Amino acid sequence: MSAPLVEAKGLVRRYPLKRKRLFGPVPMLTAVDDVSFSITPGRSLGIVGESGSGKSTLARLVMALEAPDAGSVAFEGEDLLGLDEATLRAARRQFQMVFQDPFSSLDPRMTVASIVAEPLEVAEPALSAGERRARVAAMLEAVSLPETALDRYPHEFSGGQRQRIALARALVTEPKLVVADEPVSALDVSVQAQVLNLMADLRQARGLTYLFISHNLAVVEHVADDVLVLYRGRVVEQGETTAVFDNPAHPYTRALVDAVPGIDASEARERVVLKDDGGRAMGGCAFAGRCPFVTERCRAEVPALKLHGSRQVACHLVG
Repeated sequence: MSAPLVEAKGLVRRYPLKRKRLFGPVPMLTAVDDVSFSITPGRSLGIVGESGSGKSTLARLVMALEAPDAGSVAFEGEDLLGLDEATLRAARRQFQMVFQDPFSSLDPRMTVASIVAEPLEVAEPALSAGERRARVAAMLEAVSLPETALDRYPHEFSGGQRQRIALARALVTEPKLVVADEPVSALDVSVQAQVLNLMADLRQARGLTYLFISHNLAVVEHVADDVLVLYRGRVVEQGETTAVFDNPAHPYTRALVDAVPGIDASEARERVVLKDDGGRAMGGCAFAGRCPFVTERCRAEVPALKLHGSRQVACHLVG
């Protein structure tokens, strides 16, 4: 088996909540709680969960845009947290990010040529203006945009075309890892498939590795080899996408899969409908307040991730 391209171990990220009292400790929100995973070169890992589950925070930690309160992130075996600023800046050439909204992520005052070339100016400052423009033109061709787009502005393009520009910008430095944070959620359904197919083609042609974040399980099923399911910052299930979605083991994963008409899960099992109580558990399992199968043990004891067939599951009721 290949060595991991990305390896996260025990990541924890907490944020202070608004102080409600003058004295005493500031209450903290744990957005990511002891998350570990690895991605081997050429594979795609999907991160799924509801809004507020910690998906985007996890992406920022992997990109070293934020420092975790505990844990580590290694890229090609090198701990990103241990790098000085200059070395980290150089390492970032190898991992790039594509954001949710292609319009707000592109500077409206810059031409497409300038937008796509900007990472090259940092990563390869020795390139001449002509060489940069040639690289940009080739990258636009790779994302199926004409060379005439070079001197136009973002507002002149559709949402799907703007996301292609964002992809060109991310790939122009020839990275090994692309972190895509909800890259198609702002697009029309008719355009989503086009962008997803383009990303799949680029992955195949360039040997890319993806960390793909989405609340849409049907999208993740289409693009990800493996999947990690987050609930309130904790991993509740992870494994190969086909195995997890065909026969989800955790009640939360089962509820997510049941809510997506396009995913054909097993019809032999009971359909899971979440309870309305969204309150955060003070002890035990964070999902206890919404789980239809909750027991007293669930309320008292935090379940650890354990091997269940070909995947890992954090649930007292599994196995």
